[in-house]
Amino acid sequence: MPEGHTLHRLARLHQKRFGRAPVVVSSPQGRFADGAAAVNGQLFKQADAWGKHLFHHYDGGRVVHIHLGLYGTFTEAPVPLGLPVGQVRMRIVGAEYGTDLRGPTVCEVIAEPEIADVVARLGPDPLRKDADPASAWARISKSRRSIGALLMDQSVIAGVGNVYRSELLFRHHINPYRPGTHMAQAEFSDMWTDLVELMKVGVRRGKIVVVRPEHDHGAPSYGPGRPRTYVYRRAGEACRVCGAGVRTAELEGRNLFWCPDCQV
Repeated sequence: MPEGHTLHRLARLHQKRFGRAPVVVSSPQGRFADGAAAVNGQLFKQADAWGKHLFHHYDGGRVVHIHLGLYGTFTEAPVPLGLPVGQVRMRIVGAEYGTDLRGPTVCEVIAEPEIADVVARLGPDPLRKDADPASAWARISKSRRSIGALLMDQSVIAGVGNVYRSELLFRHHINPYRPGTHMAQAEFSDMWTDLVELMKVGVRRGKIVVVRPEHDHGAPSYGPGRPRTYVYRRAGEACRVCGAGVRTAELEGRNLFWCPDCQV
C-alpha cells in the first residue's frame, strides 16, 4: 500500500499538471460514471492530501476523494492518450497531460464540507504544515497497545505504512512491542521529528530513504527498485548495524520486522 509521501507527491503532480484549468473526466470502466459526469469539464482548482487520502477540488464545491488502498495506481502520459488499458476507474485529461486511475479502494465525489468527516477519522499528517503531534502523543501515551500497532493506526498518525513503521522504530532503538504507556514523551518527540524529515525526503525524491549514510552498504535492497532498509523485508538477514538476525512476526494482521539486539 502506498505510504503518505506517495499521496503528497501525487497531489503536487496533479496540481502542477491540471490545476487552475478545466479538465475532461471520464470513467472508461464505468464504475465511476456518475462521479465523473459531476466534475467533467469543471475547473480543477486544487489537489491536496491528508495521510493516504487524496482530494481533487473542483469549481462548484465538488471534491473527488481517492484512497488507493493496496492496488490503486495512477499512470501519467502526455496527450493525446491512447485507448484505456485495463480497468480504468477514472481518466483525467488536461491541456498537456492525462492520468488514469486503476484499482482504488475509494473513488467518490463528495461535497467540500464532507472532507472534514474524512479527516476527523485521521490522526495528524507529518507532511502537513498544520500537523499537531500533541494529539498523536495524547493517544499513544494513554494506550496499552504496542507502539508498532499504534504507528500503523491511521487515526493516531496519518500516512505511516509498514516501511516507515519498521524503519522508524529501528532508527530510534525501540522495541515494536513496547506499550504506548511505556513510551517517553522525549522519545516520541524525536521520532516525530525524524518521521517528518524522512517523509519529506520521500516526497522530494519519490522514494523511501531510511538508511543512514554510514550504514548504506552491505546487503542490497529487498527487491529491484525497492528502498534499502534496516529491517523491513529482511527477516533472517544480518542487521546492518549489529549483525544479529532480523526477526519478523505478524502484528494486527501486518508483518512486523525488527532487530532483537538493537531494539530492546
